Parts: sequence; C-alpha cells; structure tokens
Amino acid sequence: MTVDIDKTAGNQDTPAAGAEAIRAIPVRHYGRYVSAVIAIALLVAIIYAFGQGRINWHAVPDYFFDDRILTGVGKTLMLTVLSMLIGIVGGIVLAVMRLSRNPVTSSVAWFYIWFFRGTPVLVQLFLWFNLGLVFEYINLMPFYKDYWSNFMTPLLTALLGLGLNEAAYMAEICRAGLLAVDEGQTEAAHALGMSHSKTLRRIVIPQAMRVIVPPTGNEVINMLKTTSLVAAVQFPELFRYAQDIGQNSGAPVEMYFLAAAWYLIMTSVLSVGQYYIERYYARGSSRQLPPTPWQKVRANMFSIGRPKGGAA
Repeated sequence: MTVDIDKTAGNQDTPAAGAEAIRAIPVRHYGRYVSAVIAIALLVAIIYAFGQGRINWHAVPDYFFDDRILTGVGKTLMLTVLSMLIGIVGGIVLAVMRLSRNPVTSSVAWFYIWFFRGTPVLVQLFLWFNLGLVFEYINLMPFYKDYWSNFMTPLLTALLGLGLNEAAYMAEICRAGLLAVDEGQTEAAHALGMSHSKTLRRIVIPQAMRVIVPPTGNEVINMLKTTSLVAAVQFPELFRYAQDIGQNSGAPVEMYFLAAAWYLIMTSVLSVGQYYIERYYARGSSRQLPPTPWQKVRANMFSIGRPKGGAA
C-alpha cells in the first residue's frame, strides 16, 4: 500500500489552500467632506461680507486698552463675583429650606424659586430701580432711614437684581447635588451622633460638590454675560462704557465688537478655570483623570514622528 503525502504538509509557512490575504479598506465618509466644504464656504462668505462693510476696524485696537474700557472690565468682574456670592449663599440656604420637613420653610423657598425663575432679569432690575416711585423712604426703624432714591443706587440695584435671581437657580442646582448623595451617608452620620447641620457640612456637601460644581461654573460664565443688562439701570460697566465711547467717537458698531472681544476673553479664562475645578472634584469618581490641555499638547508634540506600532 502506498500513501500519497502532501508536499505542502511539511511547509508551515505556506498558507492554506483557498485562503486569501484580507485587506482592510476604510469606509469613506463623503458626507463629512461635503459638510466641511459647506462650513468653510459659509465662514469665508461671512468674513467677506464683514470685510466689505463700512466698518472702521482700526478703532477696535485703538480703544481696546482704553482706561474707560479697562475700568468697565474691572467693574464687570467685580459685579460678577459679588452677584455670584449672593447667589451661591442664597442658593444653599434655599436648597436646605426646600428640603426641610417644615412645610412653611419649604413653601417659602418654593415660592421664592418660582417667582425669581419665572420673571426676566431685566424686569427685576427695573422693579428694584423704580421702587422709589412707590416708596419715598426706606425706614429700618433705629438702624437706617433715608430716601429710597439715595438708598437704591445703581450698584445695589444690580447686585439685588442679579444676585437674588441667581439664588433661585443655584437653589435648584444645590438641591440636585444634595439629593445625589446616598441617604445611607446621612444615616451613618446620624448613627455616629452627628447633628443635622454638621452632617451637611462634613458629609453631604463635600460629596455633593462633584454634582454642583459643573453647572455652577456655567452659571458664573452666564452671570458674566448677564451683567451687560445693568447698563439699563445706569450702572457703568464694560457694555455701558463701550456704548458711551461708541456714541462719542462715532463708531458704535466697532465698540460693540470690542466689548464682544473682551467678553470672549473673560469667558475663555473662566472656562479654563472651570475645567480644572471639575477635574479636581472628579478625583473621587474617575479612575483616570482626563488630560489637561497642556498634557494634550505635550502628548501630540512628542507623538510626532513616532511609529504607530510603538516607540521610535
């Protein structure tokens, strides 16, 4: 008996009969190219349109660091910080009241949030500013008494209008953060003999910060932009100074572009700060923190010229 031995059996390097090398072909996304071309075309059209307009672009750098503009930037930042402090403190108090088992305090907090969230900020600013038409004096008994027009200055009007409105939004943000903490944390703290206020300060609020911080950062950025509304109640800030310079110099549109540029700079700086604060409070929930912008730049720089399969 003879047995035919396959000549290829001993050759392990030879591919099996009928097998073909697989060549991966990436899927072509033609829609991406089309949308990119459309986006670029629209951007070019907008730039061309503004380039053809009668805009004195030289006025923007001429007044960019004007003393009045820089003063307005400082007052805008001051108003943002003070209004957010009022809003955050008031929001925490309202959130605690809203979660209280006392029906009176809970109802008062609900009514406050309902009223201030349901009315526009500009309307609230005008209400505070024009209450002197209703009340001639403000009388706090032995502490303070004066004409309402002397008491309700543009700065106080701006702080009350922005801060009290922000407190209603911060109350809902803080309430969501407090509710996000597991009830077992509170029960364990009470079992150890902690009071309700100490449990909030030491246990609940630190854990709720991870939920509270991201929307609070958005509120700070929104507050910075909302400060432009106080120009309507005669408070001089960035937008009001830009308006005055535009009327006196005959370049109102150019000064609006200047104000927009300063708002973009300030909001961009706040956005970077928000990113790092969120990254700080994410330490307890994320195994690996997202890279910082500088770390991304370094990684991209060092990866240039490196083979895809590994180190150079």
